[in-house]
Amino acid sequence: MGGMFGVSSDGDCLADLFYGTDYHSHLGTRRGGMVVNTDGGFKRNIHDITNAQFRSKFEEDLPKLHGPMGIGVISDYEDQPLLINSHHGRYALATVGRAHNLDQLVKRVLANRGFHFAEMKGNEVNQTELVAALINQGQSLVEGMGIAQREIEGSCSMLLLTDEALYAARDRVGRTPLAIGRREGAIAVTLETCALPNLDYEIERHLGPGESVRVTPEGVERLAEPGEHMQICSFLWIYYGYPASSYEGRNTEVARNQCGVALARADDVEVDMVAGIPDSGVGHAIGYAAEAQVPYRRPFVKYTPTWPRSFMPQDQQVRDLVARMKLIPIRELIDGQRILFCEDSIVRGTQLQDIIRRLFDYGAREIHMRPACPPLVFGCKFLNFSRSRSELDLAARRAIEQLEGDAEDRLEEYADSKSECYTRMIEAIRDRLGLTSLRYQTLDDMTEAIGVPREKLCTFCWSGKEG
Repeated sequence: MGGMFGVSSDGDCLADLFYGTDYHSHLGTRRGGMVVNTDGGFKRNIHDITNAQFRSKFEEDLPKLHGPMGIGVISDYEDQPLLINSHHGRYALATVGRAHNLDQLVKRVLANRGFHFAEMKGNEVNQTELVAALINQGQSLVEGMGIAQREIEGSCSMLLLTDEALYAARDRVGRTPLAIGRREGAIAVTLETCALPNLDYEIERHLGPGESVRVTPEGVERLAEPGEHMQICSFLWIYYGYPASSYEGRNTEVARNQCGVALARADDVEVDMVAGIPDSGVGHAIGYAAEAQVPYRRPFVKYTPTWPRSFMPQDQQVRDLVARMKLIPIRELIDGQRILFCEDSIVRGTQLQDIIRRLFDYGAREIHMRPACPPLVFGCKFLNFSRSRSELDLAARRAIEQLEGDAEDRLEEYADSKSECYTRMIEAIRDRLGLTSLRYQTLDDMTEAIGVPREKLCTFCWSGKEG
């Protein structure tokens, strides 16, 4: 997915920029970048953070990055921020999102024979450079940001830095969040609000869908009014978001606890303990255990210092290795026990299959699984929440294919928790994973637990319906 942080200060912004960007490291493991506006122009550094922490990669660069304004980004794919020189003047640009129509937009831009793209990743144009090309079609930066927001199908939030100010624009329908934080002499714009408290910023407000602003140390000027239609990604609360962050005024950990409560209220299984698949399953499990009045235990502990997030690597063998090495079982808490696990979701299920097999090898009597969201039936069109090559990578889609082959015209029926198709799909997933029982959260209970009005949430990957 990616994350970003920007700051405009009446002093040196480096410390805020460095740590504020670092607080987004859970959102991507491919690239990290920072740029500051100094007296001598823009100073930028981008590093590969696949096998190293963001902080360690940038420590040697810090003496060169002093200045009053800057932007930082954790990217799940492409190099950024990019430095652009156009008829708007010089600016730096960072983006978060996904252009579902990237190929079409690239062709349209290249139809202007005087234009070319310099940044490539694999066989794809760097999406941030495409956004810059769209911005440059406008007569002003503000008009250009509006063009980019309108033309991109999917999502695009951006931070843009000029010699004079920091600009921020939230995705047209708010699929990703942006919040403004303020302290004396400085204003920050962040995707994750967890970046603010330890830097002494107070959350001032969240940008609305499609809203853009100009930020200086003196204040925030609104450039484009927020739209009324919002479709913020529900998965932020379920999995992606950091527990200490809030979106639209709703804290992530609170929402996860409530998801667990809802799972427990709908359940009647007898178990000896409740556990969470670390880390994002923990909040759900705590809520379940409290509601069910069953002890919360940690039969797996997570070793994280040297291992990236396991859903990120493209190669399945690498993903499985990362997942296995991170989770260390505690036999004394497993042997002879009936264990119920809460998990944020089941995406592919390959890693979970290995975890379950290991638990039984260590003497578990029963293993029950309670995902905090419905089965993922539809691949996301709006954000890069995984690099799956095919929707058939999804555990639910593999189960559907197993049951009846091509069922594209019946996917909504499989997504309906009250249908016979749904029941058969869940049983196929349970059997493949080797679970004693499997029960998913319902869409209604999940959205109620999140606590944001249903019509403002994107639930496409579960329902197949665009809001």
